Amino acid sequence: MTGFSDSAQAWSLVAFCTVATITLLLCVMTGPDRDDLDEFYTGYGSLSPLRNGLAIAGDYISAATVLGTGGVIALCGYDGIVLALSTALSLMLLMFLLAEPLRNAGRFTMGDALARRTPGRGARIAACAVTIAALLPLMLVQLAGAGQLMAFLLGFSNESVKTGCVVGIGALMISYAAIGGMKGTALIQILKIVMLLGSGAVVAVLVLHRFDWDPGALFGQAARQSGAGPAFLHSGLQFAGGAAPRLDMISSELTIVLGGACLPHITMRMYTASSARQVRRSMSWAVSCVALFVLVIMVVAVGATALVGSRAIAGADPQGNTAYLLGARAAFGSDISTAETLLFTTVTSAIFLTLLASVAGMILACANSLAHDVFAARVQEMPAPREMALARLSALAIGIPAVLLATLVQHHSLQPLVTLSFCLGASAIAPALVYSLFWRRYTRTGLLCTLIGGSLTVLLLMPGTNLVSGSPVAAFPHADFNWFPFTTTGLVSIPAGFAFGWLGTMACGRHKAEEQRRQYEAVEGWILAGVVRR
Repeated sequence: MTGFSDSAQAWSLVAFCTVATITLLLCVMTGPDRDDLDEFYTGYGSLSPLRNGLAIAGDYISAATVLGTGGVIALCGYDGIVLALSTALSLMLLMFLLAEPLRNAGRFTMGDALARRTPGRGARIAACAVTIAALLPLMLVQLAGAGQLMAFLLGFSNESVKTGCVVGIGALMISYAAIGGMKGTALIQILKIVMLLGSGAVVAVLVLHRFDWDPGALFGQAARQSGAGPAFLHSGLQFAGGAAPRLDMISSELTIVLGGACLPHITMRMYTASSARQVRRSMSWAVSCVALFVLVIMVVAVGATALVGSRAIAGADPQGNTAYLLGARAAFGSDISTAETLLFTTVTSAIFLTLLASVAGMILACANSLAHDVFAARVQEMPAPREMALARLSALAIGIPAVLLATLVQHHSLQPLVTLSFCLGASAIAPALVYSLFWRRYTRTGLLCTLIGGSLTVLLLMPGTNLVSGSPVAAFPHADFNWFPFTTTGLVSIPAGFAFGWLGTMACGRHKAEEQRRQYEAVEGWILAGVVRR
């Protein structure tokens, strides 16, 4: 039982159809009207810092953040709150450390930024491969989650209908990326974050009002309803069954902080700023929006536990992915007025839009990298119309397999896929960016070792975690090949990624390293100080 009335279900369906129609029209109206690469890849950098910041925040807050993090907060309390705060900290790290150098070094894709130091097709192909490997699992999570969410809201359980929802929504997302380009998807992200923050803030206020504006009463009731008692308000509940709970928690938080903001669909937004000053102001708005949303999701998710109870939340979904919606529904009480029904519809519309916009941004990042770093890099000067056509075809080439794979994984636990993306971001992409932007002696061999070695370490360790097997909520609950003692690979794979880059650079010898140092010093002021981009 979801507790949603027929009226709420009907309005949710209407809202989804309306959102899909309006956003597709926005993409058609704002998409590039001529064959111009700067317009398609960056929207000419025409967005103001506020709008660009909202778009960055929209890309950063995916459905996995809204539903997954909300579920961990609702079921695990303190550990989930630390997870949410780590999400905000990750974007702050990007803001202060990487955002401005990334904007200065790159042009369209992460491959541009990496190849600035180490020119050649090898670096670009490796960057494209890691981009797809890091974003494809997240795409599958969003697509499969779309079918499950619609089934939950609308009250159907037919597997064919769920699969149809996944396919239909996937087609929409591919259209957004192929038609709208960077500017079209940015407008969808802006609409999404405004709706998500607005509706979430109202629900959070209603939750606090139910407890007479006393956070202590809210958390106390949540602890009583959690089934864990005082442990709900202390660390360790999420990893209680592991071999080393403290180390497991450190590994998870490290992975999120280093990996979250380094994923390619986030870093590509740095290139849409027209100047270094613009990217700083954009990131200030983005961090503020994400921090506000973290507060909102904490209140709503804890409110869901206090008002509904963890048993009901876990009964609706073992991972707690429906906690945000259950908390929003419970905030209205037993008798829902027409105005409250419309507000709940706005909440569901924001979640639908989050699903649509998140995957559109990821498909766009993968398609841009495939077209620009792999196909266009093969020839000296590829004509702009041809490269744009390749980018649109690449959106199909990425999107169609993602939709098909999502229909296959929708019946399994999706948490391993989310963790895999963050681990790849933290273990391969983050070390490569840090070394490329700040280490003078970093070589092409070092870059390839970082990307390939970090990725392979994650892929080798991930099947041994308890997210894949060995627990009731694992992807394969009836199998047990769990040999790795942590939930994420970060504690091993992040140092390995940095170590591979260092070893690869040292293996090139002193002469090559000195040559690379001279090349870096020639562009150091440009990368670090914001000299006018060439």
